[in-house]
Amino acid sequence: MSRRKRLGVIGTFVWDVIHGRDPLSAPVQEWGGITYALSAFDAALPPDWELVPLVKVGEDLAPQAREFLRSLRRVAPDARPIVVPYRNNRVELFYTDAERRSEVLSGGVPGWSWLGLAPLVRDLDALYVNLISGFELDLPTAQLLRQNFTGPIYCDLHSIVLAVQPDGLRTPRPLPDIAEWCRCFDLLQVNEDELAMIAPDGLALAATALANGVRSLVVTLGARGIVYFAAPEFEKLSDVRRDAASAPRTARAGSLGAIRTQLVPSRIAQVAGGGDPTGCGDVWGATYFSRLAAGDIFPDAMRAALEAAARNVEHRGASGLAHYLRRELSPT
Repeated sequence: MSRRKRLGVIGTFVWDVIHGRDPLSAPVQEWGGITYALSAFDAALPPDWELVPLVKVGEDLAPQAREFLRSLRRVAPDARPIVVPYRNNRVELFYTDAERRSEVLSGGVPGWSWLGLAPLVRDLDALYVNLISGFELDLPTAQLLRQNFTGPIYCDLHSIVLAVQPDGLRTPRPLPDIAEWCRCFDLLQVNEDELAMIAPDGLALAATALANGVRSLVVTLGARGIVYFAAPEFEKLSDVRRDAASAPRTARAGSLGAIRTQLVPSRIAQVAGGGDPTGCGDVWGATYFSRLAAGDIFPDAMRAALEAAARNVEHRGASGLAHYLRRELSPT
């Protein structure tokens, strides 16, 4: 039998306490963070790929994290959460409306150093990075990862534009060195709030990103859908090629042409009864990357991702989400 290709996932397990999602109900406690993306990968990855979570978990929630991973079908047999001697990350989410919320962070799971990460990425074929806490990778580690890993790298910048105040409140902060960050990744995702801390508008960020090697930039807009910016030669994941000896990544000589961009409407507006928007961006990105790994061209992959995000709105929490995204009866 041929070896299954391996997709690594960098992110952080988070225990969420959610206030205001259901105004008349008590706060809800459940898994959050990288669990939404892991669930979407479990549902959307093609059969010839397996999932390799590169995730740390605090020792206080390690048994629950192992149980969550055991509930997924596509996790590689040798994959385990990495237990660290710290209290696991917890986030209190306070929803002010269907899409806006504030976050208060506690816990102290540390990020990765290149020394710790290097042996874990050697046998991977592709890598998905979701900066859930914002501290999973610093820029020097991301640069070393890019220099030494030749497969495609997808990144959701997520909380990298959030500072942590003394009381744990996450507050927006600008992201310096955006060009250097862009050189580390092939496919990039932000939401519109994150975009506002990085560039004046999507086209400005796209100009910087695509000039520094990014092939696809997606800005998620909640219930309005997504806006994408694609390099002229990018149609599918196999168009993302790089070898270990290549020079620093910039726009390629053969990539002259107009940036393609389009607003793609969401399917979420069709969901009756409001629903739960938590994790929609993570489900979108993981499904998009999964379908690209399956060989889809990017417009088809985006449509599949929008459908998955709409289904995520219909489901509460990440437990049982993979079943629901596969249109199976969810155990929850």
